[in-house]
Amino acid sequence: QLAVMESGGGLVQPGGSLRLSCSASGSTLDAYGIGWFRRAPGREREGVACISNNGRSVAYGDSVKGRFTISRDNAKNTINLQINSVKREDTGVYYCAVHRRGNMCLLGSAFYDYWGQGTSVTVSD
Repeated sequence: QLAVMESGGGLVQPGGSLRLSCSASGSTLDAYGIGWFRRAPGREREGVACISNNGRSVAYGDSVKGRFTISRDNAKNTINLQINSVKREDTGVYYCAVHRRGNMCLLGSAFYDYWGQGTSVTVSD
């Protein structure tokens, strides 16, 4: 059974940077497509970034374009989400998710098969 784990959340000041990481146990991730989602306080979960299994296809939610960068290192079984120029509205719980349609990059949560427990990001002075 594949278990997904996020790390790297915490407190960051506006304008700062943060890197979230996603890894897994029970399987390697190189065959899977990966997505990052977040749930901000009082808001519905939204897709912020996705990447295909070979890393050639990436996409971002409109609210994070130009500030977030998703990447993967299949040799290390890790997917990273680099967050730059952090804004207060980036506060929320960030989830890594895995889907079996590996060669696709998907921002819709319904396509995902496995989810991590989430890592919390708080943007504040």
